Amino acid sequence: MKIKKRFMTLLEIMIVILLIGIITSVVGYNMKGSLEKGKIFKTRQAQSQVKDLLLLEVAKGEDIDVVVNDPRKYLEKSNLAKNVESLLKDGWNEPFMITKKGSFDISVRSKKIEQIDKKNNRNEDNQDYF
Repeated sequence: MKIKKRFMTLLEIMIVILLIGIITSVVGYNMKGSLEKGKIFKTRQAQSQVKDLLLLEVAKGEDIDVVVNDPRKYLEKSNLAKNVESLLKDGWNEPFMITKKGSFDISVRSKKIEQIDKKNNRNEDNQDYF
């Protein structure tokens, strides 16, 4: 009895490569959405933390205008932030816009988050991300 060896045909190999490509595309598409959500979360948390730390410095007696004009100095002075450089940037590595809001409040904004909120029809008074 003669044993016949069976080899994979070119068609079979091409089908396997096609299936691997489709699976990789689906996984990659899902990962992109997760990465975007992670950047949004990081930005929102950093906004909250920067605002709280700067308001703590104002509560200690610092002038709010001076704190807003040089936030890096006061974040380093507080010793509560580990990496001040990364804390002052959003998830897309863009610097925050820090301004005085009213007499006793500070606004920490990100251009990218504002674009996302505008796209999702959210305004600053209707933020449901905390």
